[in-house]
Amino acid sequence: MHGKKITAAVVAGLLGLGLAACGQGAGSTSTQKPADGGRGPLTFASGKFEAEATQKIVDTWNAAHPNEKVTSVLLPESADEQRRKLIQNAQTKSDAFDVLLIDAVWTGEFAANRWADELTGPRFDVAGFLPPSVETGKYRGKLYAMPLFTGTGLLYYREDLVKQPPKTWDEMKKICAEVLPKQKGMSCYGGQFDKYEGLTVNFAEAVNSAGGQFPEVSSESAKQAARFLADGFTSGMIPKEAVTYKEEEGRVAFQEGKLLFYRNWAYMYEAANKTDGSSKVAGKFDVAPIPGLNGPGAGTLGGNNLALSAFSKHKETAKDFIAFVTSAEQEKAFALINSTPMARASLYEDPELIKKYPYLPALKEGILAAKPRPSAVKYGDVTAAIQESAYAIVSGTKPVDQALAEMQSALGPLLK
Repeated sequence: MHGKKITAAVVAGLLGLGLAACGQGAGSTSTQKPADGGRGPLTFASGKFEAEATQKIVDTWNAAHPNEKVTSVLLPESADEQRRKLIQNAQTKSDAFDVLLIDAVWTGEFAANRWADELTGPRFDVAGFLPPSVETGKYRGKLYAMPLFTGTGLLYYREDLVKQPPKTWDEMKKICAEVLPKQKGMSCYGGQFDKYEGLTVNFAEAVNSAGGQFPEVSSESAKQAARFLADGFTSGMIPKEAVTYKEEEGRVAFQEGKLLFYRNWAYMYEAANKTDGSSKVAGKFDVAPIPGLNGPGAGTLGGNNLALSAFSKHKETAKDFIAFVTSAEQEKAFALINSTPMARASLYEDPELIKKYPYLPALKEGILAAKPRPSAVKYGDVTAAIQESAYAIVSGTKPVDQALAEMQSALGPLLK
């Protein structure tokens, strides 16, 4: 999942104020028309990683709409915590949030529970977006979330130490065996292995990259993927502290020169290349597709989309704001500030953006080939089941076969 900086105290304060405002807004099935025509100021539940770029887009909107100003409230860094906050808000039918930044795999859950309204009309023309990103915003063929961010996992590697990036897991191990004896305090590979949504993503990528698929995680391909992760921790190829890595912990480790290879989203590219002293690897790394069992791996399709809260009191303004943020002009403005991949196809062929982010054409191909996480109305139960067993695998608390059998049993009823 993706980019960035605001103090924890400010985030906590803003979220506390937002969630305390549990007024009863109009639900999606209400036929009563608001007296103000559905227009007025908005609150946008947005992402921490993209805070700087988001605020500039909000500022542009506010300058042109002085009577319909938008306040951006930052959600937590963890995807699990983001989901929990948004669901808590929705279950109380709170009008505290008008526009929601939701993970690509939450669309079905928010649509089925009527926490988000369907997006219809010419304001929501999706013709110019990457097709996989559009599909993540649909539920039963109808659009409930407008594409904003997309992307897939990338392999960051030390270009100054590695001649050619690996295409397979065995190639990566071989490179590490050659390079690491000459490097002090450096480990081979890292990803997101803490018990949260990032572990679901990393485990899904391993399974898909070995030729497996969900929910058939008891297959031999899935077992090979799970053994790659389990053996990685046992052998030290993956450092033991990586079992606590979310995106940012691993990013910091890579930037401090502690990892030869690191799997992360594209947002990290800009941060790791800063020349202000915060990164020891600026100008020394490149990115490549993630490796797999027998060839290039299959990344997990990521991204975040914009949804309209069913409980917003100012839905007409909210619809205009969603259309504004996802317009070609604003998505490019966003991309010039933040390296999180955007959903509009034209941006991957834009010369100005390619100069800034040379990997864009390759990333586009990766996105078009990426595999989505299992989609389900009860997605929270699905990801919890994957995390429970996958964490047992990476932490070494259960044998691979047992953990996968338990995952298979839990996923069966959820992914019929």
